[in-house]
Amino acid sequence: MTVLRVAAAQLTTGADPVPNLAAAADAVRRAADGGAELIALPEATLAAFGTDLRSIAEPLDGPFATGLRKVAAELGVVVVAGLFEPAADGRVHNTLLATGPGVEAAYRKIHLYDAFGSRESDTVAPGNELVSFGYRDVTIGLATCYDLRFADQFTALGRLGAELIVVPASWGAGPGKEEQWDLLTRARAADAQAWLLACDQAYTPPQGTDPLGIGRSSLTTPLGHTAARLDHTAGILHATVDTEVVAPIRARVPIL
Repeated sequence: MTVLRVAAAQLTTGADPVPNLAAAADAVRRAADGGAELIALPEATLAAFGTDLRSIAEPLDGPFATGLRKVAAELGVVVVAGLFEPAADGRVHNTLLATGPGVEAAYRKIHLYDAFGSRESDTVAPGNELVSFGYRDVTIGLATCYDLRFADQFTALGRLGAELIVVPASWGAGPGKEEQWDLLTRARAADAQAWLLACDQAYTPPQGTDPLGIGRSSLTTPLGHTAARLDHTAGILHATVDTEVVAPIRARVPIL
């Protein structure tokens, strides 16, 4: 049995990576002080959507990623956060970095947010590989925001053995969007038969069609039950993942 203490640091980022890194590091420290071993930050932690993503994108050895690695190593925790890195075709990748003791992984968002009037693919190049990593004998999968609308990605992560899936997001506000977020986080956990830790940006009033945040970060059980949830304001969700429940659920309901 592995019991993993996790946190979702629900915050709001702006256009400048420098104060965003300071806010992220502070949130990671506060989450670690609360006992978290794995800490999720939102999608677009580097800089909010609506920023000129090409101008702020950094490689995975750039100052933002290096700063996250430094605080993760100092505290002995794993950090998962969203950033933007240059892509070969002149666009950027919407990338999750997972870093910490014995952990270094990067997932590039596969499903781009070309919906509700937004065109993420105009500036973001899609990834094409599922990513998981191991930490403390737990297999952890990665997905980002709009990926939640694609059940097959989460079923595939379950088949790869993921017992926990971490989903940073910058979920756009709008009519029905809170209900869709709640529904999809629960459904995708059940599809993967895995725990699902979703970390959204805190609520930010809509600005055009840019997806910013609604809050409601949550931890969902492998049966699709909400174990913990934040409201729309900035804050840190602390919760516990018990991987012992995953195998019996998959044995009783062998959908994978």
